[in-house]
Amino acid sequence: MPSSDRPMIRLEGLRKVFFTDEMETHALSGIHLEIDSGDYVSISGPSGCGKSTLLAILGLLDSPTEGDYWLNGHPVAELSPIERARIRNREVGFIFQSFNLIGDLTVFENVELPLIYRGLPREERKRNAREALDRVDLSHRATNRPAQLSGGQQQRVAVARALAGRPSILLADEPTGNLDSVNGEAVMELLDDLHKEGATICIVTHDARYARHADRVINLFDGQVVEEIPKAAAAAN
Repeated sequence: MPSSDRPMIRLEGLRKVFFTDEMETHALSGIHLEIDSGDYVSISGPSGCGKSTLLAILGLLDSPTEGDYWLNGHPVAELSPIERARIRNREVGFIFQSFNLIGDLTVFENVELPLIYRGLPREERKRNAREALDRVDLSHRATNRPAQLSGGQQQRVAVARALAGRPSILLADEPTGNLDSVNGEAVMELLDDLHKEGATICIVTHDARYARHADRVINLFDGQVVEEIPKAAAAAN
């Protein structure tokens, strides 16, 4: 767990460049950012501004070209691939726009699967999966397949899957992108409730309605932080 005297996440001068045969694309340029335990941060901006790239780096799915990333006070650059995988599995909960559920598995099996990879004892992982489905009000659909659920229900299963591992931080990449406004708001209200209970959340969204749920709104443009807005100011806009 993070120490109270240091941020959970600290980025200094982060840059990400994608190289091809013909050109180089600067996805992130000089990002400085801190996220404390219990924060609720929204990363916003137009398509192509670097939001998802930044989230992938935060979740150890990608590495920066330059700059420093400290996670709970430890330099991420010094982590081995095995250590990075362990942290992704144990410390980070991912919620994706496309749900990423496995169609051949039941709802319960989808939620339980990451816990199997972690090597949790059977009874513990069953208990964690049940509690996570209870939390998103989908215990009654535990034996259904994803195709038997609505889009909103599938996203709630994705939230339950992220919660089952009891992560230090939840990273959500456009979690409302494939939902209508009613289901989108329902998912955001669920994230609000989790934050009130102490969860650390970082969400990527291009929708200002959903960005305002966060305590801090980080606006990106062309791979740079151009503005940071506290919740009170964001709500007033």
